Amino acid sequence: MSIEEKILNSSRTVAVVGLSSKPDRPSYKAASYLKKQGYKIIPVNPAEKEILGEICYPDLASIHESVDVVEVFRRSEEVPLIVEAAIRIGAKVVWMQEGIINEEAASRAREAGLTVVMDKCMRKEHLKLKNQA
Repeated sequence: MSIEEKILNSSRTVAVVGLSSKPDRPSYKAASYLKKQGYKIIPVNPAEKEILGEICYPDLASIHESVDVVEVFRRSEEVPLIVEAAIRIGAKVVWMQEGIINEEAASRAREAGLTVVMDKCMRKEHLKLKNQA
């Protein structure tokens, strides 16, 4: 079983950092799909109040429930601060979307005991899983 498969099977709550309210954006498409698959989506975007019918938080520190996965839709250079916040809130996984790679931040997350996925789409990985079933 791949690490992505383990994460998708064991996780329920996904904080989506950089989630856009625009339906044509990749973050919206991925989060919308995951919500339809039964995951609890927590939008994180300081410019929004609500996305996908969920209260939107300005940052990870503002979330007052446990988060399994922090899915990152921000530029690679912004990932270190997101990883530090993910560690502080006790997230189990940092998942960097396609095109997002930050080895230094990934190393820091792993040192703190988090599982790291880089440069992969959570929606596409879930679709692969469903097609194998």
